[in-house]
Amino acid sequence: MIKKILSILSVLSIFSISQLNAADKKIGFIYIGPPGDHGWTYMHDVGRKYMEEKLGDSISTTYIENVPENADAVRSIRKLAQSGHDLIFTTSFNYMDQTLEVAKEFPDVKFEHATGFQRLDNVSTYSARFYEGRSVIGHIAGKMTETNTIGYIVSFPIPEVIRGINAFYLAASKVNPDVKIKIIWVYSWYDPGKEADAANTLINQGADIIVQHTDSYAPCQAAEKAGVLAFGQASNQEAFCPNAHMTAIEDIWGPYYAAKAQAVLDGTWKSEDTWHGFKEGMVEMSPYNENLLPADLIAEAKAMEAAIEDGSFHSFEGPIYNQAGELVVPEGEVADDGMLAGMMFYVQGIDGDIPQ
Repeated sequence: MIKKILSILSVLSIFSISQLNAADKKIGFIYIGPPGDHGWTYMHDVGRKYMEEKLGDSISTTYIENVPENADAVRSIRKLAQSGHDLIFTTSFNYMDQTLEVAKEFPDVKFEHATGFQRLDNVSTYSARFYEGRSVIGHIAGKMTETNTIGYIVSFPIPEVIRGINAFYLAASKVNPDVKIKIIWVYSWYDPGKEADAANTLINQGADIIVQHTDSYAPCQAAEKAGVLAFGQASNQEAFCPNAHMTAIEDIWGPYYAAKAQAVLDGTWKSEDTWHGFKEGMVEMSPYNENLLPADLIAEAKAMEAAIEDGSFHSFEGPIYNQAGELVVPEGEVADDGMLAGMMFYVQGIDGDIPQ
């Protein structure tokens, strides 16, 4: 009888340990939009699922979607910290202050803030060099436009967005000196209605290519309906606008998320800044649409990808001038990461002012 009781206790003990190990660490995510946006948030969620697949039962994950970049973000981040999450990813630039506020309250919780620049002992920052992809689509757009007018839909005036506009224009104007870009600010990352309206406005102003730094596929669909061309954003959106979608810059977060979660499991996590691009696989291009793009242009785009990856091409190689005609990057030099991270000026040739 005693042996039977001990056997049962042993089984229960093993079961308890098994249950504990089934989710050694809890990982949380704060999303600016819905995973169904098929853009920015969608790709973060793809990354979360990749992490789950790689790490299995050693982690469990939670996400909160559609979190505004205000006091609601503080409450949502704090909710995850209070509920025992060991690692929290906050996946939008304007979560920066809110992430830091909660991180100070929970020094034992690790935080990862996407596209930010302020760190603490328990806060890391990470981003991708999206501007590398902007160079590729700029090259394509400069070659493909017939009206020499390109419409560019943007969210907020932050360095990431300004850097992307500049990289795009520098590449487009290099192959087509007559090209002009028209910019509309929608002051939202995800608002399909506003994004579609902006696309239609730009098309009515003569744009025959639509570019976006917003998260929905509405601009691409508007482009297709109007019979013009477009690029997807953050993920491959060709399924939603196959007759307009030339390619897209894809954000690849999964390997990074898995590595950081593994570091928490191993006890090796540390506060650091990560900024990766084509070379490290954090930025990729969607398949080039062979029904829309000439074979020689696809070859040029792929060659540019390879040149960026091996370092023989840089999106911001001098000479580069700002709108005032001042030399900001001398000939033979490239912009350093400090300039890129804080970029809040337009390069020469772009019309209009950056909103304050």
